Order: sequence, then structure tokens, then C-alpha cells
Amino acid sequence: MNGPVAADREGLAHAASLLRAGGMVAFPTETYYGLAVDPFNRQALDRLFVIKRRPRHLPILVLVSGCDQLPLLTGEVPALYHQLIKRFWPGPLTLVCPALSSLPLQLTGDTSTVGLRQSPNETAAALVAVFGGPVTATSANLTGFPAAVSASEVARTFAGEIDLIVDGGVTPGGCGSTLVGLNRGELRCIREGRIAFAAVQEAAAGFL
Repeated sequence: MNGPVAADREGLAHAASLLRAGGMVAFPTETYYGLAVDPFNRQALDRLFVIKRRPRHLPILVLVSGCDQLPLLTGEVPALYHQLIKRFWPGPLTLVCPALSSLPLQLTGDTSTVGLRQSPNETAAALVAVFGGPVTATSANLTGFPAAVSASEVARTFAGEIDLIVDGGVTPGGCGSTLVGLNRGELRCIREGRIAFAAVQEAAAGFL
């Protein structure tokens, strides 16, 4: 890996090219830096688990450009989720949806579900657009250690193990996205993050 590249047209084109070739790219999101691979590439996903020292049963979150890419990952978007998407996307709300059976087990953690969100970060959104499809967005850290909030922290953590870092400046850090799912039609909080679960419940109240 060479030094970080700018989050400009050339840098993003290079990043997208690497992803198409099965590579791994670090990039900024609205919370931390994330690690992107092609979520449909099993070899790339295997490498992601190895580099992060991540337990295999843990699923990997995915960024999409919007509702148009949801059918690539899930065949069923609950009606309530559309209400939450209107309210919180783009934003740090990850929706856990039923996964297509064709998705790699590494992506779903063999849970039959997949976590999806649309990032409001300009660089993250541009990377998904230039790549032309969803990308993984697991945090850029070794499992159990704090996630990186800058390109320099990513470089120190992974010391050449990844293929490229797209430098989009310092990210806010603090906490990650809020994860929500449905259990028998009832909204549940899997992980409370940047968006308070109470706010999610309030947005859902008008629909339920």
C-alpha cells in the first residue's frame, strides 16, 4: 500500500477499481473510518475477517446508495423500514433486513439477515456511487480496539495490510450507527449508537 489518496475523482476511481479486483479500501463515514470490500466477493470477505481478526459469526454491515440497491441484498424490506428510511437516511441508522439466500455467509454471519444503511458522508456516498454497488462498511479497527477516525490512524493500525486509504479528513468518532431490527413485527434495538433508539421509536410510532 502506498500513502493515502485524496477523496477526489482520481482517488475514488482508483479505490473503485481496487474493489472490483477484490481489494480492500479504507474510507471515512459519518462515524469512523470503514473498511470496504465487494460484499459479493467471498475471497475479499475472507481477507477482511483475517485482517480485522474478526470472529466469523459476526455479520458485516453494508452501505447502499439508497433504496434502489436494497433488492441486491434483501428481498423483503418491511413497510415500517420505509418510514424509517424517509426519516433517517442518509444517516447513522442501520436496518437489519432478511438477507437474500444467495449472499455470502461471511456477510450475514449465517444469521439470514443483513444490516444496511446509507451514509451521509460525502466521500462514502461517492465511493458507493463510483463503485456502482454496495460496499462493506465495518469499522477500521482490530476487533476489540477503538475504531480509526483518521487516515493516519488507519495506516498505523493496518501497516500495509490493506490496499488503499481514501483520506476524507477526520471523522466524528464517538459512537457508531444505531442498529435496529424487527422481531415478530416489533421494533428492537440491537445497538444504540449515534441516533437514540427513542427517536427511532418515535418516528415509527405513527406507522405502528
